[in-house]
Amino acid sequence: MSRTKLHVKKDDIVMVVAGKEKGKTGKILNAIPAKNRVIVEKVNLIKRHTRASQISKGGIVEREGSIHVSNVMLFCKKCASPVRIRKQFLDNEKKVRVCIKCGETLGK
Repeated sequence: MSRTKLHVKKDDIVMVVAGKEKGKTGKILNAIPAKNRVIVEKVNLIKRHTRASQISKGGIVEREGSIHVSNVMLFCKKCASPVRIRKQFLDNEKKVRVCIKCGETLGK
């Protein structure tokens, strides 16, 4: 199975642009490149019925489900909207992601 490169990564702030959770924003908790999916904080909550074990009590646990990566866009705080990005080299030859609308550097 070939590994694809995602346009977002862990700890990015994203906005959901399609589906039942459209309009919600959150931080990416986990990226799954093999399946082209991401898990976003407090988005697509699902209920999981768990059995009791020595470690945990049983019951109904609510946690985040995965969303397809095409349904999320990187969120620019300066523009206050979801944006497309481009790659740009800094003076020290480091590659960064830049907002197309305002030119703000996104991510780390």
